[in-house]
Amino acid sequence: MSLTSVCVFCGANAGTTPAYTEAAIALGTALAERKLTLVYGGGAVGLMGIVADAALAAGGEVIGIIPQSLMDKEIGHKSLTRLEVVDGMHARKARMAELSDAFIALPGGLGTLEELFEVWTWGQLGYHGKPLGLLEVNGFYSKLTAFLDHIVGEGFVRAPHRDMLQVSESPRTLLDALDQWKPTVTPKWVDQKPG
Repeated sequence: MSLTSVCVFCGANAGTTPAYTEAAIALGTALAERKLTLVYGGGAVGLMGIVADAALAAGGEVIGIIPQSLMDKEIGHKSLTRLEVVDGMHARKARMAELSDAFIALPGGLGTLEELFEVWTWGQLGYHGKPLGLLEVNGFYSKLTAFLDHIVGEGFVRAPHRDMLQVSESPRTLLDALDQWKPTVTPKWVDQKPG
């Protein structure tokens, strides 16, 4: 599979260290340089706004998906290639997944983790065959990845499902890994037959 679009989950805050901002800029720039469309949550604040601005500044295409409630609070990005306003968070996540060939999580909070784990679960269950990854910044995800290895060891997650999550400190290396990734679970839609 050749990637054409990547969904980025990330914080609506910039975090406590400049490394997070630098990583968001590097990822947005790398996406644009590879002519990959950035799909994200449509915000103008925090790492969300930073990754979008970086992709735009490098000549990339950026599609934002934002719920009306957040648009009403005036945190929607006004300079994107396209900004879609949807009814709520469920519609936002479904639309981002529909438009994307792969998923990357930058550092972020509860929303970032929830989005990552939901799309990962969909992949585990075979609802899609799209790769996903973590952009590791200053050890931000090190405790999470250690815990994921722990739950594999405890028998709650199978190793092939754990291996669905690629991890790298380099945006370019991570994008290479996602582009070369092969699904370990046959997506359900492959086996579905019409009516």
